[in-house]
Amino acid sequence: MSLTLKTRLKILLPLMGIAILIDQLSKVWAVSYLKSGPRFSYLFDSIRILYAENHGAFLGLGNSLSPNVRFWIFTALVGVFLTALLVYVLIGKEIDRIILISLTLVLAGGFSNFIDRAMNNGGVVDFINMGIGTLRTGIFNIADVYIMIGAGLMILGPYVFKEQTRA
Repeated sequence: MSLTLKTRLKILLPLMGIAILIDQLSKVWAVSYLKSGPRFSYLFDSIRILYAENHGAFLGLGNSLSPNVRFWIFTALVGVFLTALLVYVLIGKEIDRIILISLTLVLAGGFSNFIDRAMNNGGVVDFINMGIGTLRTGIFNIADVYIMIGAGLMILGPYVFKEQTRA
């Protein structure tokens, strides 16, 4: 069942606001405490906390592009995409709660990284790395986690959270 605009806003605004606030505060913390070089390791080195600036896309893709090309792809084009996705979330047909929540998480992560790029000369602050031994992820941030959870929920949510039909 499609949701009304009022219901969509009641879910979207607080979820996006809180998610962006948490991510931005985590990045302020990372700049304040990790930029000078300390690194932390937890759970037998499966989680590492360390400072990195990413001028590319997810996991550093596109880092080697020129700053001008990176701006147009990772700032301008992403800004257009996020705006279009927001419009779709607000007026699209057939958006249920699961799809709304999943797309809101993608929007929150995208907008928070967009804010970071705008305020950090095209770079995004990353500080989390996970893995076992030499098998490790790239360095990422909380906004990236929102995007991945949103994408996963979009794919699996309709199967896991089936709406009960009334007889």
